[in-house]
Amino acid sequence: MKVLFIEYPKCSTCQKAKKWLEQNNIEFDDRHIVENNPTKDELRKWIKQSGYDIKKFFNTSGMKYKELNLKEKLPNMTDEEKIDILSTDGMLVKRPLIITEDLILVGFREKEWEQLKNIK
Repeated sequence: MKVLFIEYPKCSTCQKAKKWLEQNNIEFDDRHIVENNPTKDELRKWIKQSGYDIKKFFNTSGMKYKELNLKEKLPNMTDEEKIDILSTDGMLVKRPLIITEDLILVGFREKEWEQLKNIK
């Protein structure tokens, strides 16, 4: 199974998630979310595949989210406009992200991530 781990290396939650992957012997390809931000096409695909509401992909606690006043703006934006803005800056995207053929995980919740142990 190919696992893509998208992270911001300075993020403590990402560091914790990476350590968890390593401790559980889950091989992954690492991707820096700021240097290699998800594209519009990737975001469209992942949002659809995940079944999550698009809002789950926003880093709502981030400074950039607050600076842009997205809490107020998002309810009036189309999904395409939301994807456009997410694709402009990795700091707007919730992290870490796990991407596999069959599974998309947003944020680190160890209980959710346990399912990675069963995918081969």
